Amino acid sequence: MTPKTAVVLLAAGPGTRMRSALPKVLHAAAGRTLLDRTLATARAVAADRPGSRVVVVTGPGDADPVRAHVKSTEPGALLAAQASPRGTGDALRAAIPALGDATRVVVLPGDAPLVTAASVRRLLDEVDARPDVPVAFLTAHLPDPSGYGRILRDAHGIVVAVVEERDASEKEREIREANGGVYAFDRAFLDAALPRLEPTNAAGELYLTDLLAMAVESGRPARGVAAAAEEILGVNTRADLARVEGILRARAAAAAMEGGAALLRPETVTLDETVVLAPDTVVEPFVTLLGATTAGEGTRIGQGCVVRDCVLGRNVTVKPYSVLEGARVGDGAVVGPFARLREGTDLGPEVHVGNFVETKKAKLGRGAKANHLTYLGDAVVGERTNVGAGVITCNYDGFAKHPTKIGKGVFVGSDVQLVAPVTVGDGAVIGAGTTVTKDVPADALATSRTPQRTVEGGGTAYRSRKAPAKKKG
Repeated sequence: MTPKTAVVLLAAGPGTRMRSALPKVLHAAAGRTLLDRTLATARAVAADRPGSRVVVVTGPGDADPVRAHVKSTEPGALLAAQASPRGTGDALRAAIPALGDATRVVVLPGDAPLVTAASVRRLLDEVDARPDVPVAFLTAHLPDPSGYGRILRDAHGIVVAVVEERDASEKEREIREANGGVYAFDRAFLDAALPRLEPTNAAGELYLTDLLAMAVESGRPARGVAAAAEEILGVNTRADLARVEGILRARAAAAAMEGGAALLRPETVTLDETVVLAPDTVVEPFVTLLGATTAGEGTRIGQGCVVRDCVLGRNVTVKPYSVLEGARVGDGAVVGPFARLREGTDLGPEVHVGNFVETKKAKLGRGAKANHLTYLGDAVVGERTNVGAGVITCNYDGFAKHPTKIGKGVFVGSDVQLVAPVTVGDGAVIGAGTTVTKDVPADALATSRTPQRTVEGGGTAYRSRKAPAKKKG
């Protein structure tokens, strides 16, 4: 029978080296917070073991933002509070009442987002299969182990201790094998050893690593399990976060190309791992694709575009330097260059939205066009309607937003203002320069121009005028 396991996620540290008001574990990498990434790993480990649970150690009080985040995103997790930041050992002590009858305890740092469930399972397998192993933990050989605890082994390769960098001698700091901070404990050993921790170090904190030395003293040494160097990378600074984010985005780009998408210069593309690109999608250089964005087969996203939380259909063309957020774009549509589609935009198939056009909560039917210098807000535009350059839907009266409804096959001339709420019927024609304040019936012609006055020879007379003489003094 698989032992019940409690997966404890340590997320109480303030992360002062981040120089941020936001708790460290709530910073995002490649579209997801560090906390959400480690929670996903914790969930996966617990799911393998019936009756297991996830416990998150946060700061005290319901006002703690990490606690609030866990409650909103992971309601199945149990919460424990660390009264003050007194080290990893103290954080695990805070979790003890929430462990229930688990006979295995996994400890995950909340700031190590690259640790995989597979590696955690390897640790548990060591403890499950070998009664002489009270604790197993991840290690890795790093080119530069600065900031990490070093693994001390005896002449037989047995782990005898882990020494934190601030407590290490110069010789010990030369060791390249580093502690990953991920542990799997036998519960009986943990219950006996954890109360014995003392703050006998430079930081005056309770270190979980001291439990490894206690294991040696008990005659049952801890077992170090090797992992890839990337996997144990923790986030303590903005530079660490950038490094982790670079790894995650590179993985996302590689996965997209493996799936058949063409990233012309993948090292320049910013790609959240939540983005889904169909085969034969083409992504040009310096594109940013974020959130729940999907792109259908044959779609091309031009250089410098930013796309967040959008659904792009098949064979869509997004021309360079367009910005799309919360929009849906139908098959065969063309957007940009330099277009902005704001939240709530819904473009039907074969729609054209061109240069310096902005849309917000606008729905355009099949084949509709707005190619130049236009704002369409809170608007519905029918199929095959042509919206000329400089057209504006005046949707805000200073107090509330109002809709504009334009029917099918309408021709809207350049420099037209449609003062909402207003409806234009199918087949209507709106003359250039018109301000529409009343509904226009189907197939009607609407204009509101001032009659043009032409003076023969007036241009010559204008140019012949002399500029007034400048005053002296």
